Amino acid sequence: MNKKIVVAVTGASGSIYAKLLLDKLQDLQAQIAEVAIVMSDNARQVWEFELGNTTHSSYPFTVYAKNDFMAPFASGSAKFDTMVVVPCSMGTMGRIAAGVSDDLITRAADVILKERRRLILVARDTPLNLIQIRNMATVTEAGGIICPAIPSFYSKPQTVEDVAMTVVNRVIDLIGLENESYRWDGM
Repeated sequence: MNKKIVVAVTGASGSIYAKLLLDKLQDLQAQIAEVAIVMSDNARQVWEFELGNTTHSSYPFTVYAKNDFMAPFASGSAKFDTMVVVPCSMGTMGRIAAGVSDDLITRAADVILKERRRLILVARDTPLNLIQIRNMATVTEAGGIICPAIPSFYSKPQTVEDVAMTVVNRVIDLIGLENESYRWDGM
């Protein structure tokens, strides 16, 4: 059964993760029924600053405004399977952990959790304070998955994109999509 996925992009540093995830979802469209995108204002600014482009508006997916509470995934009846917040700012994570639905990103995350569906937060900050760690615990206890944007190096990545892709490939696995990527074989 093809997945319905929400990709939320917040203003944390790490726009490369969002870009590579959207690129990969475009490549895997045969496994996907729908992809919806919602971005915070800061996310657009950080994307343009870090990546030097506005390609966030060029994907063949539906983009929703951050305050569009009429978006289908603002309700559990739309049956979106998975939501990925990438990169996930600590402020967004804190609002999700507290159940504050003050924009479409936090409302959709609340819906995903209440429907017992898959919420993946690609946390992108370091070091962490105790409040952030407790928020991660709260989201995890509520059924969410914290997937820190911590790359792996056993695949011997050669470029910045290769390094970031090690995180994106983990996210693709967590979504439940079939994906060709490096797999550890112990050698």
